[in-house]
Amino acid sequence: MSKIKKNLSDADMLVGWKETISFESDVYKEDPAKVQTPTKTKDKPEAKSFLSSFLTPELEEKIGKALLDLKLELYKKGTVDFALKVSHDNERVIIQAVPVKEKKQAGK
Repeated sequence: MSKIKKNLSDADMLVGWKETISFESDVYKEDPAKVQTPTKTKDKPEAKSFLSSFLTPELEEKIGKALLDLKLELYKKGTVDFALKVSHDNERVIIQAVPVKEKKQAGK
């Protein structure tokens, strides 16, 4: 066994030492691509992007504002629960608010 020299700096003490890679030290590598955990992909992302490709951001905003106005009008009339029924007639796309019928509770 060799004698330990005194008053050495950290760099001087570690000269010639090389760490062996293990599963504990491999986690601390600076390579973020290897450390990242895989994420789940959503169901059919291609279909979603395909369907939303018809709507420009401006058109989405117009539709959103119109649906908000419809919701406020229905609320003023007392209709809170409703569903949107989407249909098309020739060159028209029709979005219609249909009141949702409440299910009767069992035993009452």
